[in-house]
Amino acid sequence: MSVYIPVELKKEIRNHFADCCAYCRTAEALTLTTFEFEHIIPLSAGGETIFENLCLACPSCNRYKATRKTAIDPNTQDEVKLFNPQQQLWTYHFAWSEDDTEILGITSVGRSTILALKMNRLQLISVQKMWVKMGEHPPKI
Repeated sequence: MSVYIPVELKKEIRNHFADCCAYCRTAEALTLTTFEFEHIIPLSAGGETIFENLCLACPSCNRYKATRKTAIDPNTQDEVKLFNPQQQLWTYHFAWSEDDTEILGITSVGRSTILALKMNRLQLISVQKMWVKMGEHPPKI
């Protein structure tokens, strides 16, 4: 379902997330796609179209997240809430691998979000290797 988001709110969201995906941290400028405004709490679950419930997401993360609010932590098998980029710090839940091409889950939220959104998909790791060589990755957010 598509919903109208005012232009000023879109600018505010883009600025807040530095034109990068709030989940996988891919920089929009390095891709051939236009990133999307994602409802962290889905509209179908009562989420609102307000700054606190919106983030910028690459199309892949947005599709994999869809209407999910939770996922299973692979370490504990507990169901946990997905990462909320408006309420939680990325660096608390995630880190970059030594070569900056894979996202590591530090917490149960991080681990479950990585799996649910397929944030370490092979295609993304491949292009991130190239971006690292170019000095364009990881983004300085």
